[in-house]
Amino acid sequence: MRRGSRKSSSSAATASAGVEQVNEKQNRKRKGVSTNLTSRKAQRGPTKAVSKEVERIDQFFYTYADNSSGMIDPEGIETLCSHLEVPHTDVRILMLAWKMGCEKQGYFTLDEWRTGLKALRADSISKLKKAFPELVQEVTRPSNFQDFYIYAFRYCLTEDKKKCIEIPVACELLNLVLGLQFRPQVDKLNNYLKYQNDYKVINMDQWMGFIRFCNEINFPSLDNYDSDLAWPLILDNFVEWLRENKS
Repeated sequence: MRRGSRKSSSSAATASAGVEQVNEKQNRKRKGVSTNLTSRKAQRGPTKAVSKEVERIDQFFYTYADNSSGMIDPEGIETLCSHLEVPHTDVRILMLAWKMGCEKQGYFTLDEWRTGLKALRADSISKLKKAFPELVQEVTRPSNFQDFYIYAFRYCLTEDKKKCIEIPVACELLNLVLGLQFRPQVDKLNNYLKYQNDYKVINMDQWMGFIRFCNEINFPSLDNYDSDLAWPLILDNFVEWLRENKS
């Protein structure tokens, strides 16, 4: 009898241990499922937030987009500017186009719009207005300004395979992108470009020469300008014109 009771109690202990192991495994599984569900929810959260943000940005886009072309055209950009309370010739609109990576002057595609406004975290007029100071700071950093300056020239090449911009366009663009930083130089350069008759258009090499001149040459003394260095001829002529008019 004693042996039987020992066996019974032993079997009961074994059964109890087995139940405990099963319960432990089930608890582990539940914890695992709970953890997985939590991680899935965590993963879904940001995705949903991003998709909602894109949805709002898209809705913002279609406020100004033309139904037939599916793009924001010049008329849509003018409406956007009026809502932003800035003229369409404001440099910040050009900066916005740079931020979007717009390829065609006067047109914003949905993909370009998404790229720029997601980076600016702007899905409404009020948020876009608030983003402008940060955008201006970003563009005017030395590491970005050269890229923006090049972009401004290319953005004004309104036809395929076009490599030059007309003198009046160049004057407006110089005033827009360099006027704030180099007003005296830009005023004189624009006066010269309107005065001279040798050039009807400006190419990229000449355009890059203008910003190099503003960055490197002492103005108005011009005492470190050396025409023997690799300057575009138009700048040699400009400096000669300045010196003649100074005397």
